[in-house]
Amino acid sequence: MGATVIDGREVARSVRERVAEEVARLAAPPGLATVLVGDDPASALYVRNKRKQCTQAGIRDLHQHLPGDVSQESLSAVIDELNADHDVTGILLQLPLPRHLDPAALIGRIDPDKDVDGLTPISAGRLAQGTNGLRPCTPSGVIELLDAYQVPVEGAEAVVVGRSELVGKPQAQLLLERNATVTICHSRTRDLDAACGRADILIVAAGVPELIRADAIKPGATVIDVGIHRTDDGLRGDVHFETARHVAGAITPVPGGVGPMTIAMLLRNTLAAAQP
Repeated sequence: MGATVIDGREVARSVRERVAEEVARLAAPPGLATVLVGDDPASALYVRNKRKQCTQAGIRDLHQHLPGDVSQESLSAVIDELNADHDVTGILLQLPLPRHLDPAALIGRIDPDKDVDGLTPISAGRLAQGTNGLRPCTPSGVIELLDAYQVPVEGAEAVVVGRSELVGKPQAQLLLERNATVTICHSRTRDLDAACGRADILIVAAGVPELIRADAIKPGATVIDVGIHRTDDGLRGDVHFETARHVAGAITPVPGGVGPMTIAMLLRNTLAAAQP
């Protein structure tokens, strides 16, 4: 019998519906300022999808599109203006940025109470200390999927493959918050397959197509594939889905797994940022 295929599209739809219901009850709707620099087609598509779903949920679209040659000083000034604008309750700086810009300095400039991506140093510190704050969207979406499918996290052995600031590190911290025992693996991990094979919950965000195959998965484990890659055979994840699905107890597909959750959690963060 094959694994349960986790339907990220359906879970994301449920999150969006709940957000829209709560937005409708607010005295004034949240306002999300998406900041897009340049004309990268992939970034433009991502921002367009974010704006569309925010508008559908009743969130005001306060988009800023800046030329690709904008200076660090000019972009910093735009962020400062958005920080000071009371109509703007959430700010999202779309990455990647043109190479002449310093993304860390610009992200760090965002008011952490408006940091709906959860990426500022203060947001990261709040997560590390377990205090209230906005959490990164993709790792939060993974937790939402685990909850939606009633995957036991407390006491589980969880392995996260990848240590990025965007996914791997915050994912590990969110799992620790839920009392999992967490191992982080990366490019220098010795015997990666053995480490993964101990996991009750395996979350793969390595950025390597089909890195994890069936022989690295504990029978019955829940496998969450955060990767997405365009290949000659279509979209693929970091997990070899066709072999893994015969070993795992539950698994996310690519596409249709974690991907839809990222924007859904952005909406939830934007709602949270607008509330006292």
